[in-house]
Amino acid sequence: MGKKEFYFSRLHYGWIILSIVFLTLLVAAGVRSTPSVLMVPLEDAFGWDRMSTTFPLAINLALYGLCGPFAAAIMEKYGVKRVMVYALTLLVIGTGLSGWMKTVWQFTLLWGLFVGVGTGFMSTVLGAVITNRWFKEQKGLVMGILTASGATGQLVFLPLFAKLTTEVSWKMTVWVTSLASLIVILLVLIFMRERPSDTGVLPYDATETCEPVPSFVGNPFRSALKGLRMGIHSTQFWLLAGSFFICGLSTNGLIGTHLIPACMEHGIPEVTAASMLAFMGIFDILGTTLSGWLSDRWDSRWLLFWYYGLRGLSLIFLPTALDSTSAWGLTVFAIFYGLDWVATVPPTVRLCNDFFGKQSGIIFGWIFAFHQLGAATAAFGGGTLHVLIGSYTFIFIFSGILCLAASGFFIQIRRNKIQIVKRKKEATL
Repeated sequence: MGKKEFYFSRLHYGWIILSIVFLTLLVAAGVRSTPSVLMVPLEDAFGWDRMSTTFPLAINLALYGLCGPFAAAIMEKYGVKRVMVYALTLLVIGTGLSGWMKTVWQFTLLWGLFVGVGTGFMSTVLGAVITNRWFKEQKGLVMGILTASGATGQLVFLPLFAKLTTEVSWKMTVWVTSLASLIVILLVLIFMRERPSDTGVLPYDATETCEPVPSFVGNPFRSALKGLRMGIHSTQFWLLAGSFFICGLSTNGLIGTHLIPACMEHGIPEVTAASMLAFMGIFDILGTTLSGWLSDRWDSRWLLFWYYGLRGLSLIFLPTALDSTSAWGLTVFAIFYGLDWVATVPPTVRLCNDFFGKQSGIIFGWIFAFHQLGAATAAFGGGTLHVLIGSYTFIFIFSGILCLAASGFFIQIRRNKIQIVKRKKEATL
């Protein structure tokens, strides 16, 4: 059978891998989003305050990011499939045992450490590794689809979890998340493959002359630290890391953690608030997939300029929407913020690939670590400020201002890129 006949006679296995990884990231996103539904019920059940419930979540978000750089190197060294199975096992243990927890330290151990590390090895870095291995072209679109899994996880799980928590108990919610993780383990064991060569195909849209992605050789921890050393000497790294810190602060850490409690304080039922967050997920899927398509065709720096600017305006508008007696305000916020939620990821990955080449996977892992440190800052900092001032208004507005500031970073990235190109041209003379 010829090469062309082979491709037309059966679906390229890269799309099966894409589906499995999408499902894995979807379930991981569902697990990550669960604490926003559990926060108020846990406070009511155990008498905890907002600082107590957000501290384990801050640990979770920080570990979710800090595992990223090492996850990329460990996946290259020991295999993506093995890492996915171990990470999902941590989710099964962490979520399953939390049904019997009674203290904050147990919540911190199970959801902060176990779930934090487990989801950390199934973060955006996993999507970047899979995209690089299995696809030669359309990488922006593929990365956009995988990034949209986070929004899809919210869309699928949040309304269900809110209903389970309200009508049954919060314990049933955590046990359902554990079961979902267990099912995904079985699918990964059956269908996951390491590289295109394992199935007898080339990366999607690749030719016979395409240079294969080299296998990893060396110490994964040393490689991760080497990538960090390479990154910190680059202005582009700090601009991308700084903007991604603000991205995490204004998404996972702020809206992902605090929007449902903020809505409940304004008299909006928990199921309705969770459904609104899921509604945002619909537009997040559209926005992120479109962003991936655009990053293959337009200058990623200007895409990010507009993404951060529009997100900032949305957050500044949010307190007004919450105070409004009409549902239109929150609907408008949900649409505009949803379109922009993680639309920043595909162009950021694209810029990282352009700047750092073969080291881009590990370096993006460190950039993503800054994203999650920002998320951890907003999760715990938002809870602390809420205890001190009793309101989320200042927190939402300040985060919006930070997003507007981040949009200006990409003008500087443009200047630095021009300087690099000039130096390359001078070196060839």
